[in-house]
Amino acid sequence: MDEHPPLTIPSGTPAEIERFYRSLRRIRRVEEEIARLYPSNVIRSPIHLSIGQEAVSVGVIDGLNPDDVVAASYRGHAAYLAKGGDLKAMFAELYGRDTGCARGRGGSMHLIDPAHHLLGTSAVVGTHIPLAAGQALALKREGRGRVVVVFFGDGATEEGVFHETLNFAALHRLPLLFVCENNFYAIHSPLDHRWATRRLCERVATYGIPAHQITDGDLLRIRACALEAVASMRQGSGPVFLECHTYRWCEHVGPSEDFEAGYRNRTEAQPWQETDPLDVMGRLLDPLTRAQIDQEITLEIAEAVAFAEASSFPAAEELLAHVYAP
Repeated sequence: MDEHPPLTIPSGTPAEIERFYRSLRRIRRVEEEIARLYPSNVIRSPIHLSIGQEAVSVGVIDGLNPDDVVAASYRGHAAYLAKGGDLKAMFAELYGRDTGCARGRGGSMHLIDPAHHLLGTSAVVGTHIPLAAGQALALKREGRGRVVVVFFGDGATEEGVFHETLNFAALHRLPLLFVCENNFYAIHSPLDHRWATRRLCERVATYGIPAHQITDGDLLRIRACALEAVASMRQGSGPVFLECHTYRWCEHVGPSEDFEAGYRNRTEAQPWQETDPLDVMGRLLDPLTRAQIDQEITLEIAEAVAFAEASSFPAAEELLAHVYAP
């Protein structure tokens, strides 16, 4: 793995720092609560936690307009929450309840919130990338300057549909921001066992797409790069690609650590944990402000869990609904 450089101390305004901390903290605490609940079997689907990777979603999405569109993969909790997805509907979906965002049918890997312009997340690697391109084509024809952002992992860049979509997006100059959350592993397979070279941005650039790499997890650097990309896309310049190095702290699927599983070790995680953007932002806040934000998030999560637990499961007659055309 590449040497991890020290995180740049942010220089955002006090209001920005507070906003970033709140979003990062909210996502982290939601994920931690899911990890706490998961062993009790109240959550009925596999979970792919975003702990450690939150800054990518927060940094990119902060620069979007409310009516811009976001698409994400099965590790999509962070993108869902950063875009404003309904927390109560999210927990209800994890519980398999009828009040969930997919009415209990999708679980953790199939979150959706049309009101906040969140396309449904997908459990199959890479399948949401061409769907995002289709949405971008629709928005281009709409002509209102809206854009689409699609998040995916480094493993998805090995799918043929990724390259097909790059070509299509470049050919049609779609307003589509490709964001690769490169955490260096496709499940348990390290990047160097899968890629002949690490020059992903170079490969993307051959399609005529501007490609940028951010290696240090700096949220403000991610945000600045995304803002520039989105501004150009609104003017019709076509797609842009961001490769954001990041690191997941938990196992690929599930709530636990897996540093004893034999495919990675704790020492490579340590630099990322020591430069955790959540801690960096938190240290820049007044302690009373930080404590108030933390308390508000704790209460919000408790209300969302209570809402999920009080909600009903879908009725039995719903089993075949939306399966066959009438």
